[in-house]
Formats: sequence, C-alpha cells, structure tokens
Amino acid sequence: MFASRPATDRRTRSTVRAVLIVANVAVIGVFVHQLLAQSTYPAASSTSASSSASALGTADGAMPAGVTVFDDQVPGVINLDTDLLLALRKAATAAKDDGVRFFVNSGWRSPAYQEHLLREAITKYGSKEEAARWVATPTTSPHVAGRAVDLGRSNATTWLSKHGAKYGLCQIYANEPWHYELRPDAVVNGCPPMYADPTHDPRMQQ
Repeated sequence: MFASRPATDRRTRSTVRAVLIVANVAVIGVFVHQLLAQSTYPAASSTSASSSASALGTADGAMPAGVTVFDDQVPGVINLDTDLLLALRKAATAAKDDGVRFFVNSGWRSPAYQEHLLREAITKYGSKEEAARWVATPTTSPHVAGRAVDLGRSNATTWLSKHGAKYGLCQIYANEPWHYELRPDAVVNGCPPMYADPTHDPRMQQ
C-alpha cells in the first residue's frame, strides 16, 4: 500500500486549484468586458480618421495668436502678395514709433479654409445672402489671392485710418474696419470710397 499524502501536500494542491480558478474567472471577465465595450463604443470609421488627418490649420491660413506682419514662418503672412506685405511692413515700422503694433488676425487663406469660413458664416447668419456680407467665396475672396489682410488691434486700424493711404493701404468695406488691401493710387489720390459691405463690391459678383 502507498502511504497517505501528508496534510500539508493536500493543502498546497487545494491552494493551487483555487488560484487557477480565480485566474480563469478573471480572464473570462476581461474577455466579456472587451466584448461589451466593442458593442457599445464602435471603432472610429475611416471617414472620421480621414477628416482628422485633413483638419485645417496654419498651413491653410489659420492664424495663431500674436502673429505680426513680420512673422515670415507663418503661411498666412508670407503667402501675402509681395507688394501688400512690403507696404504693411513699411507702415508697421512707422507705427511702431507711435507705440502701435500690427497684429494679423487673418491674411492669405487656402480655398479650403475660405470654404470652411463661408460654411461657418452661413450657419452663424442663417443664409448665404447674409453670410456674403462678411465672407466671400473661395473664387472671389481677395484673401485666397493673398491680396487682403485683417488686422488687429483697434489702435492699429485707427492708425491706418489716418496714415494708411500714405502706404497705399486702404479699408475697403465700411462694415469691416479690420480689412485692408493695397491701392497704390492712394499714395497720391487717397483711398477710394468704401463699399458698404462685400456684396456691393463688383469683384464679388463674378
């Protein structure tokens, strides 16, 4: 006959079995939790991933805070028309003596970014007609062509309203005191009369 196993050995085997049972229950629990999570929170679709990858940013003309007309690393500034940018920098240099800095709220924009802004304006104002008073289409916007800049702060636009013509810089729309474009003839003849808003600008009718 075989001698009976010691009580200590039996207790060890019982402990091992208990540990294995607990481990199996934990594994099953994790598996069930993962199945529930997958059914409740489906994975992101390829469409949403694509949208995230193509998000508009500074490369399309979105402007970080605190950008000036001298920031060559910002696409919204450096992609402006060369003559416009030169005039802005000359004016900004003169304005600095009066304690005024030219901050760029918006400059050059890609067509995609302009379209994005237009859609936002339609949502905000409730119709294409009302949005057109503030945002042009990608095909008509002087921002897309690099020929317009929206400036801040108010002391900068106040300074330009007095001295801008000397540099050929003119406010174009009465409802947008921040929007400036280059009008070289203004150096001699002064700035032309402003349009009430972009819908009165013949360029916007194309």
